[in-house]
Amino acid sequence: MIVRRGICVVDDDTTPAGPDPVSTPTGPLAGLLIADFSRVLAGPFATQILGDLGAEVIKVEAPVGDETRGWRPPERDGTSTYYLGINRNKRDIVLDFRDDDDRVLAQELARRADVVIENFKPGGLAKFGLDYDSVAESNPSVVYASISGFGSAGGASLPGYDLIVQAMSGLMSLTGDPDGPAYRSGVSVFDIMTGLQSVIGILAALRHRDATGDGQHVEVNLLSTALAGMANHSSTYVAGGEVPMRMGNAHPSLFPYEPLPAADGEILVVAANDRQFQALVTALGRPELLDDERFATTDGRNVNRAELRPMLVEALGTATVDEWFERLTEAGIACGPVQTIDGGVKLAERLGLEPIITVGEGERAVPMIRNAISFSKTQPQYRLPPPLLGEHADELRAWLSEPAPARGQTSETTAARGAHAAKGHA
Repeated sequence: MIVRRGICVVDDDTTPAGPDPVSTPTGPLAGLLIADFSRVLAGPFATQILGDLGAEVIKVEAPVGDETRGWRPPERDGTSTYYLGINRNKRDIVLDFRDDDDRVLAQELARRADVVIENFKPGGLAKFGLDYDSVAESNPSVVYASISGFGSAGGASLPGYDLIVQAMSGLMSLTGDPDGPAYRSGVSVFDIMTGLQSVIGILAALRHRDATGDGQHVEVNLLSTALAGMANHSSTYVAGGEVPMRMGNAHPSLFPYEPLPAADGEILVVAANDRQFQALVTALGRPELLDDERFATTDGRNVNRAELRPMLVEALGTATVDEWFERLTEAGIACGPVQTIDGGVKLAERLGLEPIITVGEGERAVPMIRNAISFSKTQPQYRLPPPLLGEHADELRAWLSEPAPARGQTSETTAARGAHAAKGHA
């Protein structure tokens, strides 16, 4: 009998089979079981990535469901596109933690899981026996990932909304025109970044477990992610002692490095060094600017941008965005039209990136954006459409209700492999 820590692979009649084997995962993370107690964006985004890479993801929802199901418009067949966009490759079960029987099933799922991921308020799962300490007692090799807004110490009680973190981290102070109000990002950027950080932390902890057999608690919060993700702006303050402020679309150190108006729209133009600037003004038909000492260096162009900008705008106004894109690209100049999302998707299609995949069949088929990672041997898989609320409850309840093999009796657990590896290096 071969037993994985997640859904069982059976070669005799003594161990209960798991969910439908028709969509058995393949990929670099195949064989891993993820207990997903998260909701909204950061956690579901992370678990969708893990599912794309082959992990078996069990999404656990309260009876009311993940609230993003109802975040409409926009929608597709009554379900919000917000929910649809981040919940493929998951099986779904509804469990009410206040119900004794359901709570036992949730605890059993956590006991069998390779990875638990949750984004409750810090400490919120302790009363249900689903916090890290409780889960690790019965599953010491678990990788348990917690996502919060402001960490589990002084900020534990603060609500972890992306928009609030955009405001409190300083990002909004960097977004907008210098003489206008602060603006939020058009995307929940820190939720997405925190989801990515969670995946990185989970994979690193799994690598440690492979080597040692030991699980651990991985904590990620939106504020720390924000400060790390603002990179050069955070460094401006921490290492340089200055507080950066918003500059609209301008770059604090480079010009041109922003959208500029052409005859029928805006085109983003980048000339980050002297060679690129020489190519740009030549393509624009303004080679005389090369003889102007004010614009001879990167620093000079940055300091004298107020004088240089109208000269570039005048030249760009003589042709359309498409015409300039073709000319400047042929000249080796980095540039691009400012487009709406449909334009971005169509561009990816023209470039052969095949951005749209269809997940599911018939009435359940959903067009989605593919995983951004491409592998030469283990491509992401798109097995399951975003689940209906409780769609897989019957099979999962049956599976969780059957006795699982004792951890010490399994023939091939990741923890055991890690222990053998540790001995080999002793």
